[in-house]
Amino acid sequence: MPNRVYHNYWVYIVTNKPNGTLYIGVTAGIDDRMERHSSGAGSVFTSKYKLFRLVYFEEFQYIDDAINREKQLKNWHRQWKINLIEESNPNWDDLWKLKTKD
Repeated sequence: MPNRVYHNYWVYIVTNKPNGTLYIGVTAGIDDRMERHSSGAGSVFTSKYKLFRLVYFEEFQYIDDAINREKQLKNWHRQWKINLIEESNPNWDDLWKLKTKD
C-alpha cells in the first residue's frame, strides 16, 4: 500500500432527530463509516438508538488531533454540543444526505 502524503480523519456527530441522542465518533473514512451507520452496522449504540443523521463533522490531517478533539467533545456538556451543531447546522440537516446528493 502506498504512503499517502495527506490523510483525512474526521470527528463527527450523529443523532436520530434534532436535540435527540448524540453520538460522537472519529474515523479515517467518513463515507464508509456513514454507510455502516446507515445500514445499522456502525456500532451497537448507534444501531440501538437509530443514530443515522450526520449533523456535524470536522476534518483533520493527523489522527492524534482528531482523537484529542473527539475526547474534548465527549467531555463537553450536552448544551455545548448542541450549540456547536447549531452554529453551522441550525436546522439539524442530515449532512450525509446533502453530501450524497452532490
